[in-house]
Amino acid sequence: MGFFSKDIKTLDDLFVHTLRDIYYAEKQIEEALPKMIEKATAPELKAGFQMHLEQTRGQIERIEQVFEMHGVEAKEVNCPAIDGILEEADEVSGEVEDKQVLDAALIASAQAVEHYEMTRYGTLVAWAKQLGRSDCASVLAQNLQEEEDTDRKLTEMAESKVNLQAAE
Repeated sequence: MGFFSKDIKTLDDLFVHTLRDIYYAEKQIEEALPKMIEKATAPELKAGFQMHLEQTRGQIERIEQVFEMHGVEAKEVNCPAIDGILEEADEVSGEVEDKQVLDAALIASAQAVEHYEMTRYGTLVAWAKQLGRSDCASVLAQNLQEEEDTDRKLTEMAESKVNLQAAE
């Protein structure tokens, strides 16, 4: 089913499709994070990625909970956007030799992922509320809050240390 598929007729259809999109995205992120942990050199960055891997697993469980609450099958639809973001992150990090610059690149790549996730979760929360599904909205809002917190921590790490070291 493509994004503008004739199978999407209602806001509920669009909500389910987008939920399946972020489900796929989170599973791809879960697969990519161990590689990012391995490449990171700053201990606090490694620890941050490890913590986010655990959060991602919890977010996947919450998405599955929303599928169940909404009475639809938990399944994925391909998400070319997250595939592209993760592919770019892998390419960029593979080209950087300086370890401090590599950490800065990893943070930038992680933030691109976070921003994608925040747009999806923000949209899903709004649509769930519009559909009268405040129960689903509150579960998805937990994922949104974690993504916002992770983005903020990455910014703080980049601005207070990693980017400074990369500039030396």
